[in-house]
Amino acid sequence: MSLVSQIIINADDELRYPTIGELQSIQNYLITGSNRIRIATIIRDKEKEIIQKASKQIFQLHPEYIAPGGNAAGSRKRSLCLRDYGWYLRLITYGVLAGDKDSIETIGIIGVREMYNSLGVPIIGMLDAIQCLKEASLEMLGQDDAKIISPYFDYIIRGMS
Repeated sequence: MSLVSQIIINADDELRYPTIGELQSIQNYLITGSNRIRIATIIRDKEKEIIQKASKQIFQLHPEYIAPGGNAAGSRKRSLCLRDYGWYLRLITYGVLAGDKDSIETIGIIGVREMYNSLGVPIIGMLDAIQCLKEASLEMLGQDDAKIISPYFDYIIRGMS
């Protein structure tokens, strides 16, 4: 749910108009709208490059993952890992566009730790992978954009911890 939708729902639930603070939040969100769209576009357009950099970095950190018997050993398992990386990047852009973390919570955090545990995927590896995705993404963005997108990566990392 977007920031704007959440404010409207909260105000309506309480049978009131949005407060000055809520209206200011909407105004701040709208001011950054073009930045949010640009960030989502860059991440979408550079997805393969970001995933390539992040996967190289994660497999340098954890070479045991691509060694025989590792969670990303072989082309099939590795492609599943890379697919997940793309999924997380999309999830990040949903949060950036919405201006809040609800979509990340709803779509991507609830139950993810249990899912990876049941599949035998080391959580530390996923945390490191999200950090690598963050670093690779930030290389594509300026400082102002980094301030907008970083909290969404951090939210996923905290949610998986």
